[in-house]
Amino acid sequence: MESANHFGVTLSAALIVCLLAVCTATELAGQAPATATTAPADQPISRTDPNSLLAHAQLVEKTRKGVIDVYFEGDSIVRRWGAADYPELLANWNQNFFGWNAADFGWGADRTQNILWRLQNGELDGVNPKAIVLLAGTNNVGNTVPADVEAKAREIARGLEAIIRLMRSKAPDAIIIVTAIFPRNDNMAVMPLIDAVNRNLSQLADSGKIRYLNVNGKLADGQGKLFDGMMNAGDKLHPTIKGYQVWADALKPILTELLGPPGKEDHAPAPTGDPSRK
Repeated sequence: MESANHFGVTLSAALIVCLLAVCTATELAGQAPATATTAPADQPISRTDPNSLLAHAQLVEKTRKGVIDVYFEGDSIVRRWGAADYPELLANWNQNFFGWNAADFGWGADRTQNILWRLQNGELDGVNPKAIVLLAGTNNVGNTVPADVEAKAREIARGLEAIIRLMRSKAPDAIIIVTAIFPRNDNMAVMPLIDAVNRNLSQLADSGKIRYLNVNGKLADGQGKLFDGMMNAGDKLHPTIKGYQVWADALKPILTELLGPPGKEDHAPAPTGDPSRK
C-alpha cells in the first residue's frame, strides 16, 4: 500500500485511532454528530472512514517533505491530477508543473466541510506556499436540484469563502487562485446552481491575494453542455487529460507571473495516492 511508502504503518494506525476518537467524541457524549450532508457548507466536518483518515495522515506527513511553492486543494478533480494511482494524469501534471514545486492535496468525494476540517487539522500548517489553487464545491452541488437554487448557491459559496479565510490565516503570503466549479453533465439541471455558485465566487476576488479563474467557456458551451472529450464519458464529471490541459493552460501564465518560469529541477514531495490501492 502507498501508505507504507511514505511513513510507517504503525504510525498511520495510531493516527487513525486518534482521529476516530476525535470524530466520535460528540457521539459518545450523547449527541449525534453532524455530517457533511446535513451541516452548513462552512462548518468543518471530518470524514470518518478509515481510508480517508489514512489519506489525511499521509497528506499531513506530505507537508513536512520537500518544497511546496504551489499548493493544490480540492476534491477528486484536484486529487486525480497529481495522484500516484492515476499515472497518465500524473504525467500531464508533471508536464505542466514540473519546476514549480507543486503538490496535490485534494481528496476524493470531499465537500467544503471536509476540506475545512483537513485544513484545520494540519494539511496546510507550516507549508507557506507562494500560490494556492483551489477547486471545490461540486460535491456540495451534487446531482439533484434544490428547491431554492440561489439560497443553496450562497451556502456553497460561504463554504468556499470559509476555506479561503482559513487558507489566508495559515498561508498569509500566498496568492489564492479560486477556480470556478467545472460544468458537469451527469444532470444538466444542476448547471444553473453551478453558475450561481460561480457568480458568488467571482465576487471574492480582490486586487491582491485572491484571484478568480473561470475556464468553463473552454470546457462547455453557453448552456453548460460539455465539449467532446473534456470529461470522462462515464461520469461526465471528472476531466480527461484534454480537460485538465485547459485548466493548466489558464494556470501557467498566472504561475509564471507569480513564481517566474519553472526551474530545471523540482523539489516538491512525492505524489501520494489512494491508500486503498497498492
